[in-house]
Amino acid sequence: MEQIRCFIAIELPAELKLKLTQLEAQLKADNQPWVKWVRPDSIHLTLKFLGNIAVDMTAAITGAIEESARGIIPFHLRASELGVFPNLKRAQVAWVGMSGEVDKLSQLQERLESNLTPLGFTPESRSFTPHLTLARLSNRASLDDRQRFGKLIASTRFEAGDIEVDAISLIRSQLTRGGAIYSRLSLVRFKSDSPLNKI
Repeated sequence: MEQIRCFIAIELPAELKLKLTQLEAQLKADNQPWVKWVRPDSIHLTLKFLGNIAVDMTAAITGAIEESARGIIPFHLRASELGVFPNLKRAQVAWVGMSGEVDKLSQLQERLESNLTPLGFTPESRSFTPHLTLARLSNRASLDDRQRFGKLIASTRFEAGDIEVDAISLIRSQLTRGGAIYSRLSLVRFKSDSPLNKI
């Protein structure tokens, strides 16, 4: 059975991707060759990484997404503030944080974890931290490089306008030498007039 690499995410609007493009251009001016930047047009708000799955599982996964979205009405998030994992002194991943109605996002993510468990997907042991990944540092980066990059991130301000979250996507990720290629397999929209079990 053919296997495909997939994840579940919220796709970003074009205006936010443009602001992320401008942010990356600003940060790149510091010229750090050991930083691998994520293409802004491929940045998503990932809710659940599924890994390699059998092609014939996509319908069941879409069903689990539909169940998770039942009764949820569109809500608003804002991309704001920068940070790094694991910390500013040992920067490995740079990200943009999410604010706004994060409680609704977290409840949605918890529903996904619960509805995917019967399909064989292990729930995440780490707490959910909604973020947009901007860059990853290569193994060639020294401790000084990581600290310098951490300072750059800490000193940079970023604020984007509100975005409306009204759908979740199941996305395929094909790894190539030129980077990952993403294609949407299914899209589940929230029903703005649903009276049931609103969050």
